[in-house]
Amino acid sequence: MSDYDVVRVFCGPRGGYGNELGVVREGSFVPDPSERQLFAEKLGFSETVFVDDPERGVIDIYTPTLRLPFAGHPCVGAAWLLDVPELVTPAGAVGARQDGEFCWIEARAEWVPPRTLRRYATAAEVDALAVPPKGEWIYAWAWEDEPAGRIRARAFPGRDDGIDEDEATGAAALLLTDRLGRALNIIQGAGSQILTAPQPHGWTEIGGRVVLER
Repeated sequence: MSDYDVVRVFCGPRGGYGNELGVVREGSFVPDPSERQLFAEKLGFSETVFVDDPERGVIDIYTPTLRLPFAGHPCVGAAWLLDVPELVTPAGAVGARQDGEFCWIEARAEWVPPRTLRRYATAAEVDALAVPPKGEWIYAWAWEDEPAGRIRARAFPGRDDGIDEDEATGAAALLLTDRLGRALNIIQGAGSQILTAPQPHGWTEIGGRVVLER
């Protein structure tokens, strides 16, 4: 099967960096979950999305080794590509909107699988980290400018699937925003940018630039 799109999500200001995402727009061509898992493993991206209903925004998300009820960068990328006001995930309905160069989604922290948010004293310490041992999903972060809400972060999924470090991770950014209770401007990985903003009633917006790669 070769009919899929690739987008980069949470790109930097000049369109570089970002986390690659595979999007199969005709999910009906791959209806079986085991086949979807094999295809996601074959692509090798941190996540792959299968679109089951493009008009309603019904999506199904897979890493190379498991299915996820919700994930940040797949939802932002799918919302941008499908240009829909809402996505339907197993975790719940995800609001979506386009705002200039940014695509935003609205989701809840309780939808995010367990993550360890590990704070460091300086951005330089985060930059110097080696990939930790497998087994724990770690989001390493430090303030670059606390009054301005600027954060330096790196993400280590801890899975044995070839993804040692995630270039941009919306779900972990959502958790951090929920914990800190304030809007954030996060630079993650080699140069990806994630914007977040708390919303009423336990919701959080996550936004970023998306670029179509193929």
